[in-house]
Amino acid sequence: MPLTIGKLSKATAVNVETIRYYERIGLLAAPSRTESGYRTFGERDAEQLRFIKRGRELGFSLDEIRTLVALADQPGHACTDVDRLVRTHLVEVRQRIADLQRLEAELQRLAGCSESSVKECRIIETLTGAERS
Repeated sequence: MPLTIGKLSKATAVNVETIRYYERIGLLAAPSRTESGYRTFGERDAEQLRFIKRGRELGFSLDEIRTLVALADQPGHACTDVDRLVRTHLVEVRQRIADLQRLEAELQRLAGCSESSVKECRIIETLTGAERS
């Protein structure tokens, strides 16, 4: 049974504007249209959209998802390309985690301003680049 864009949105929990965007950039195939111009989608479109959504939830970029979609459409293709892409992404995720841990440590160091005024607050000084003498 064909789905309107609104029903597809509800079925996949993906915003209507996001669906249109994915269609516009070619990540989601252009749907059929009714005589009155309304988009109609099938179950394959819903599956594709769920795939894209899950990829985004895992932190993949749209370009990486585009690659994964292309690879998923080649079931006989060796998994090495998928594995390579995932391993590269994992390295990036680990780097972001390390960056966030450094940020957390810095914020913990700055937290608890015990000065009497904002003028002397080490958090404000750090943000403005001022150094204490």
